[in-house]
Amino acid sequence: MRTMKSAFAIVAAAALLASCNNTPTKNKDGEIRDSTALADSVGAIAVNPLQHAKEFPGASLKIASLTAEKVGADSAKITVKYNVENFKLTEQTEHTHHMANSHDGQHIHFILDNTPYVALYKPEHTFTVPVNSEHYLLSFLSRSFHESIKTAEAAKLIKFKVGADAKITEEPTPTAPALFYSRPKGDYKGDETNVLLLDFFVNNTTLSADGNKVKANINGQEFILDQWVPYEVLNLPKGEATVKLTLIDKDGNAITGDNVSVERKINLLEQ
Repeated sequence: MRTMKSAFAIVAAAALLASCNNTPTKNKDGEIRDSTALADSVGAIAVNPLQHAKEFPGASLKIASLTAEKVGADSAKITVKYNVENFKLTEQTEHTHHMANSHDGQHIHFILDNTPYVALYKPEHTFTVPVNSEHYLLSFLSRSFHESIKTAEAAKLIKFKVGADAKITEEPTPTAPALFYSRPKGDYKGDETNVLLLDFFVNNTTLSADGNKVKANINGQEFILDQWVPYEVLNLPKGEATVKLTLIDKDGNAITGDNVSVERKINLLEQ
């Protein structure tokens, strides 16, 4: 019975891959290369690729302004304002996924220096950083259940410095391969613990069976992800869990540089 169930899990995962926007890479025998497609969802932690949810043709996010003022002797208060087109913040996204969903609807994921994101339901945000500091800021449009819109138009990555006088200097647009962590995040409870969304954002690179990939280490169990699509995490035990994402090259070596490896702690609660 278990063998039959495992076979169905493999077939189902392959079918999901075939329907993704990113066409799955296959080997010479026609088998899907993404190792997660062969994950057995019985017992051990499983990570399976998903079809993208509702698409948003023409959705775009731009930074309209980035301003700062000095606060005290050593801090700067920065305000970022966005222009959002063809995408409605706070609207619920149509979907069939059974995952944690924001009751406040669609939003912007604001990720400063690859720290846990802040969900923005209005197109602006104010935050504080030290003077004489340097930062990466990634912003992207997100569906209500936190799946990113993975297009160049729906995201913006910048690098900037804050001087001693709180003056902002924007650096050249980053061109090095980068990986930004998005989900899972924080605490999950009740039915939210059954299926978790694993989602990330890559910049200046693509993922493929014969190229760069993302290595996901979840509670010590490794998964190699060679497609930029959302994934579901199944069978994660209750309690604290560790999720680490690392950008690796075609030979499995960790890529060096800024924003290439991120680790998070999350909690799956009984109630």
